[in-house]
Amino acid sequence: MVTALALSAALAYGVADFLGGAVARRSTALRALLWCVPTGLALVLAGTLLTGGTPDTRSLAWGLGAGLAGGTGLMTFYRALAKGPMSVVAPVSALTASLLPVVVGVLRGERLDTAVMLGVALCLVAIGLVSMEEGRPEAADVQATGLRRHLDSGPVMAAVSGACFGIFFILLKEAGDGAGLWPLVAARLGNLLVVVAAFVVLFRLRGGDTGPKVSGRVLITLALISGALDAGANVLYFLAVRDGLLSLAAVLTSLYPAVTVLMARIAYSERLRTVQQLGLALAAAGVALVTVG
Repeated sequence: MVTALALSAALAYGVADFLGGAVARRSTALRALLWCVPTGLALVLAGTLLTGGTPDTRSLAWGLGAGLAGGTGLMTFYRALAKGPMSVVAPVSALTASLLPVVVGVLRGERLDTAVMLGVALCLVAIGLVSMEEGRPEAADVQATGLRRHLDSGPVMAAVSGACFGIFFILLKEAGDGAGLWPLVAARLGNLLVVVAAFVVLFRLRGGDTGPKVSGRVLITLALISGALDAGANVLYFLAVRDGLLSLAAVLTSLYPAVTVLMARIAYSERLRTVQQLGLALAAAGVALVTVG
C-alpha cells in the first residue's frame, strides 16, 4: 500500500511539474506558482473539511514548517537553475531531497529488507541519472566574488533546495496521523507565504516588472490542473509516509523527475539521452525490487 501511494504521488508530482513548467515557459515560474499554490491550498482545505480530523498545535506547526521548507526549496531551486547548468542542478537537488529522508529514517531505526534496500539504492541512482539534461553555460555574476560567489553558485543552491525538499518530506512524517489532513493545509499555507513573499520582493526590486502574466484559457487551465495535481500528490505522500517508512516513501516519491521527462518526450518529442534511458531502466528495476520485497 505504501509503495502504491508513494508511486502515485510521484506520478502526480511529475505531471504537475510538467504542466507547471509549460505555464512557466510562457510566463514565469513565480507567476505560475501564484496560480498553482492557492489552487492546491483551496483543494486540500476542501478535502480536509470533508474528511474530518481535529487540528492541533503540534501537527499544524509541523505542517507549516514543512510548507515553509518546501516553498523555500522551490525558490532556491529556480535560483540554482539561473546560476548553473541544469545537468548539474537537477540531479544534485533530486538526490539531496531523497537522501536526507533516508539518512533520517535509518538514524531513527528504520530497517529495510535486503531486496527493498537494493531497490531503494537503484532508485536513488535512477533519480540522479533521469534528472540529467543538456548543460548550458553557467551564468556569470560579476558582482559576486569569493565566498559569496561560491555560496550562490548553482551546485550549492541546488543542494540547499534539495535539503529543503528533504526537510519537507521529513516534517510531514512528524506531523503524525491524529489530525486528518490539517497538517497539509498548514503546509500549503506555508508554501503560499513563501511564494507571495518572493513575489513582493521581486516586485520591489524590479519596479513592478515581474514578467508576463499567466493569461488565456489554456494557460490558466494548465496552471489550475498543475496546482490540483500537486495538492493530490501532497495527500498521497502524506498518506504513504503516515503509515509507512520515511526512507521508502520519500525515495519512491522522489522518482517524479522520471514522469516529467517522459511527459516531455511525449509532448515535445524531446529526445531521451542515453543516461536518462539508463535512469528509467534502473528506476523500473528498483521499483520491482521494492514491490517484491
